[in-house]
Amino acid sequence: MKIYLEHLVHLLFPPRCPFCDEVMFSSVFLSPELVCDVCCGKPEYVREPVCKKCGQPLDDERKEYCYDCVRHEREFKQGKALWVYRGAVQESIYRFKYHGRQEYARYYGRELVRVYGDWIKKCKIEAIVPIPLSKRRMRQRGFNQAELIAREISRQTGIPVYSKLLIRVRDTRAQKELNDEERKINLKKAFKTTSNKVQLNHILLIDDIYTTGSTMQEAAGELRCSGAEEIYCLSISIGRGYQEESGYGS
Repeated sequence: MKIYLEHLVHLLFPPRCPFCDEVMFSSVFLSPELVCDVCCGKPEYVREPVCKKCGQPLDDERKEYCYDCVRHEREFKQGKALWVYRGAVQESIYRFKYHGRQEYARYYGRELVRVYGDWIKKCKIEAIVPIPLSKRRMRQRGFNQAELIAREISRQTGIPVYSKLLIRVRDTRAQKELNDEERKINLKKAFKTTSNKVQLNHILLIDDIYTTGSTMQEAAGELRCSGAEEIYCLSISIGRGYQEESGYGS
């Protein structure tokens, strides 16, 4: 029944490939794939060696931590990311956020679980928390991209989403406009928990792009100050170092 319904949904609302954005009519009659055959090899998956703290790809396998994690103590225990943020991935996320391609979240979430499902279980995650948007940006965009991804991960894993646990109390500037130091200052006290006591020990933070880690750092710090024990981070994409990071990160 589940497979039949999935095919029916594809027939009524044929999916678009998240990388070329073409409608995939053929998948309706074959199998409900979420990316076309031509584009399945386009995204660059994050591979070892990676930073043991944030998951950023490293150019030197002798190193254990990236430049940012060496310089800054992290409030989160560990982070992972699916793809390197460039090329087809960068363009896909741009359409997802700014052209309203909300259907991409389904593929993003499924790939995150396919690659990191075992890691999520190992971390004993009790709750999935998406990085929140400001009220102004939420009005402009109409949806929170991190929450859409979080809900797909929840559907695949059964772990509940706590979308109201963390709120953004300051309307910060877009991180893409700032340098390293400005990013940290920009996000200071930007988040607040809606509960004085967070009675959750293992939380998974979700965002679309991980750059220098300032967003995850501030969000994780607020959750820990409110009582959460261990915070883990998961993103669709991540840069290969600050010099390469430019584009559409929030």
